[in-house]
Amino acid sequence: MSAATGTASSAAAARRPWRLPARVRKAVLVLHLASAVGWLGMDVVLGILVLDAVLSGSRQSAAVSYQAIQIFAVWALLPAGLTCLASGLVLGLSSRYGVLRYRWVAVKLLINIVLTGLVPVALRPAAASAAEYGRQLAAGHLTAAAPTSIIYPPIVSPIALIIALVLAVYKPWGPLSASLRRSGRAPGARRRA
Repeated sequence: MSAATGTASSAAAARRPWRLPARVRKAVLVLHLASAVGWLGMDVVLGILVLDAVLSGSRQSAAVSYQAIQIFAVWALLPAGLTCLASGLVLGLSSRYGVLRYRWVAVKLLINIVLTGLVPVALRPAAASAAEYGRQLAAGHLTAAAPTSIIYPPIVSPIALIIALVLAVYKPWGPLSASLRRSGRAPGARRRA
């Protein structure tokens, strides 16, 4: 074996992503899908709670829904988002698509990071103010207006998650790297000697 052949094979090995064994990959994929579907389901439940709180004709029902938002939203959504993020990173690092190799994967990663980050930064304070309003509503001592910022998370998050799902199914865009586009090679493809 010549030095050039040894160098070429080591360069090809360096480009090849780390691979998970098939059973482990399937287990991580199931975890990723379950956390994403669970996340979407929790957003639907959050939407139902918000709708009941805002549109309910019953003060008692609205008070319970506003208070349930705080109990349910942050502590259920954050672990689901982090699990989805971690399992997605493992899958990305161990596949030919990589984490930052294709635009659609990068967009999915960005969606996941933004939504997961918004849970403690934006949703937690909104849920706390909704719960406080619910306690005041239940006690009959309203001192503040109904919180309106809680309406947006159950609208924005499912839309973003469905966009990520569509990206995962259709894989619409090519590689991020301009050098890969110019060469016409797929990432990880070997050159013929």
